Amino acid sequence: MEQFFQVTDISSAIQLAVAPVFLLAGITGALNVMTHRLGRIVDRGRFLKDKKAICDETERILVMSELKSLTQRAILTNWAISLSTCCALLICLVIVVLFIGAVMNFEVVIFIAFLFVLAMLCLILALMLFLKEISLSTSVFMFNTE
Repeated sequence: MEQFFQVTDISSAIQLAVAPVFLLAGITGALNVMTHRLGRIVDRGRFLKDKKAICDETERILVMSELKSLTQRAILTNWAISLSTCCALLICLVIVVLFIGAVMNFEVVIFIAFLFVLAMLCLILALMLFLKEISLSTSVFMFNTE
């Protein structure tokens, strides 16, 4: 009975599959930053909602304006997190398909390329949305110079 695959086949399959893991580490770092920013946005929103109930009309207009901005920022950050997570999941699929393709000797090059390009598109969109959120947060921030 012929052995299904050799130890060297497994070794080379692991080497192929490990390379995208480094990309996952980078995506995880970006997700950590994004979720931290989303938490700060939510905290600020809660604070302003409480403040809105006790402030005068002039201040209420400013609070409502900032709440609107926070809502836009939260939406952008949420989409960036979702797309980054999709990217990470696609990279995980690339790893699985690389490993299975190498061990089972399947021709999966086109499928792997498709998954990888899709993952990179998700990451590009996520980073663009995150950049937009950062831009929005700095554009509405008013420095008190008095």
